[in-house]
Amino acid sequence: MGDNAARASEQAKAAEKKLTSWSIFGNKHEEASELFEKAANNYKLAKLWNEAGGTYMRLAECHVKLDSNHDAASTYVDAANSYKKTNLAKSVQCLEMAIEAFTELGRLSLVAKHHKDIGEILEGENNIEKAMFHYEQAAELYEGEEQTSTSNTCKLKVAQFAAKMELYVKAVELFEAVAMASLDNNLLKYSVKTHLLHAGLCQLCRNDPVAVNNALERYQEMDPTFTGTRECKFLEELALATEEGDVQQFTNAVAEFDSLSRLDSFKTTMLLAAKKIVASREGGGEDLT
Repeated sequence: MGDNAARASEQAKAAEKKLTSWSIFGNKHEEASELFEKAANNYKLAKLWNEAGGTYMRLAECHVKLDSNHDAASTYVDAANSYKKTNLAKSVQCLEMAIEAFTELGRLSLVAKHHKDIGEILEGENNIEKAMFHYEQAAELYEGEEQTSTSNTCKLKVAQFAAKMELYVKAVELFEAVAMASLDNNLLKYSVKTHLLHAGLCQLCRNDPVAVNNALERYQEMDPTFTGTRECKFLEELALATEEGDVQQFTNAVAEFDSLSRLDSFKTTMLLAAKKIVASREGGGEDLT
């Protein structure tokens, strides 16, 4: 470990010295880039992640000077991966630089991937608004590259974030779009009922019983197999309880569904928001059970 760190430091210093030297032979940026790459690798072996990240950034600068734009873009990603272990803000900055470089190169699949990477980092930091932006960018790019499954994954992230931010119309549109895109896919069609359930829960949170009933009709037209499913029946019971302002009926429907299909955190959040609407008419509480 110590040998790797010492070796990396020596190589980095030698690279910096190359950059300040003058010679009629060779190319100082090429020679420095070789040394920076070796130094970065040794810093990684020594698990000195900040130093590795900084060295990769110096290597990227050399690639830019050499007009090796693809190498520069890839090196920004190497820097981001190193910083990810110790400095998430710098990791995001490096990925943003990679996105800019890959965009200029027309490598849109990689641009999408790194928007998704940033979204995951920001989601982990609970920076939901910015994470949503990057997932949305990734979804659009993946869709343009006809990577439908990955695009849908990102859209579902955006939909859940939007719902939690009470942007219910946006959430409904996205859940419905993913459901529609999944209908004719043998691998994805079994998840349609879940997407429609999520869309329906967001409809309930809009406090518009007419919109909920209209949505249920549309969902059954969109996917005839949705009729009679546990998810469809659940939404119908919730819609009726909401329309009648019956908290107990709402609670019973939730308890029955939960006993058969365990509620996850997203459904629980949406149901609590929907129940507030019912409770406001009857003066009930906010517990789901």
